[in-house]
Amino acid sequence: MLGFIVRRLIAMALTIWAVSFVSFAIIQLPPGDYLTSYMAELSAAGDRIDPATIEALRRQYGLDDPFIIQYFKWIGGVLHGDFGNSFEWSAPVTDLIWGRLGNSVLVEGLAILVMWLVALPIGVYAAVRKYSLGDYLATIGGFIGLAIPNFLFALVLMYFWYIYFGQTLGGLYSPDLQGTPWDLERILDFLAHAWAPVLVLSTAGTAQLIRVMRANLLDELTKPYVTTARSKGLPEWRAILKYPVRVALNPLVSTIGWLLPTLVSSSVVVSVVMNLPTSGPLLLRSLTTQDMYLAGAIIMLLGVLTVIGTLISDLILAWIDPRIRYGGR
Repeated sequence: MLGFIVRRLIAMALTIWAVSFVSFAIIQLPPGDYLTSYMAELSAAGDRIDPATIEALRRQYGLDDPFIIQYFKWIGGVLHGDFGNSFEWSAPVTDLIWGRLGNSVLVEGLAILVMWLVALPIGVYAAVRKYSLGDYLATIGGFIGLAIPNFLFALVLMYFWYIYFGQTLGGLYSPDLQGTPWDLERILDFLAHAWAPVLVLSTAGTAQLIRVMRANLLDELTKPYVTTARSKGLPEWRAILKYPVRVALNPLVSTIGWLLPTLVSSSVVVSVVMNLPTSGPLLLRSLTTQDMYLAGAIIMLLGVLTVIGTLISDLILAWIDPRIRYGGR
C-alpha cells in the first residue's frame, strides 16, 4: 500500500501540472484578453478609451508575450505560492480566493455530508423493503429531486420563505458578523444561514445516491453469499450490513474524487441566485472577463481537489472491500 501511495503521489504531481497547462490554455482560447473585455465595457458605457493607457497596461501585464512565456511566468509564481494578481480586482489572487474557497468548502462539505447521511439509510431501506410504500416514496422523491434544477429549487424556496416568513434567504452570514473572528456566535449565525444552500445543493445528489445505492444493493442481495450467510443463522441486519452493503458502496466511494469539484462547479448558479460568497461566482466572473490568473488558479485548485479525492476514494475502497489490492498480489 505504501508503494501504491508513493506512485500515486508522483502521478498526482504530473496530473496537476497537466491540469494547470490545459486550464491556462483553455482560458486563453477565446479571442482577445482581459483588456479587450475591459475596452468593450468602457465602450458600452460611453467612456473614452486612451490607447496609450491600454498599451501601457498590456506591457505591464505581459499580455503581448507568447503563450508559453506567460504560462511559465504564472506557474513559476505558483510554485512559490504566488498565483499572480487579478486584472479586474487589482489584488493578489490568493487574497481573493482563500476566503471564498473556505466558504465553498464549508457549504459544499456540509452538502456532501447531508447527501451521504440521508441517502445511504434510505437507499438500504428501499432495497431491503423493495416495492413497499417507503420504496415507492423514495423512488418518487428521487425522481423529483433529479428533475428539478438546483437553481429553480433555490428560487422556489426563497419565494415561499419570503411569502410565509417575510425574510430573505441569502448570504452565509449576517451583515454585522462579516469578517469577524470565528466564535460560537458566528458559528450559530453561519448554521442559521447555511441550511438553505446546503438543502438546495444536496437535493439532487441525495436523490441520485439513493437510486444508485438501491440498485447496487438489490443486485447484491440476490448473490449466493448472502443466502449462505442467512442459512448459517446470521442475523438479518448483520447479513445485510456486513457483506452486501459494503460491496454496494464500491461505486459510490469511487465517485468521491469528482464529487467535491462537481459540487463547486454546479453551485455557481445557486451561489449567484442566493448571493453566496463562495468561489463559484468568482470563477464565473473571471471567465467572462478573461481574468486569466484568477480563473486559472481556481480551475487548478479544482483539479487538485479531484486528484486528492481520487486518492482518498482508492484508499477507502481498499479498506471496505478486502478483494481490492494495490500491491500487484
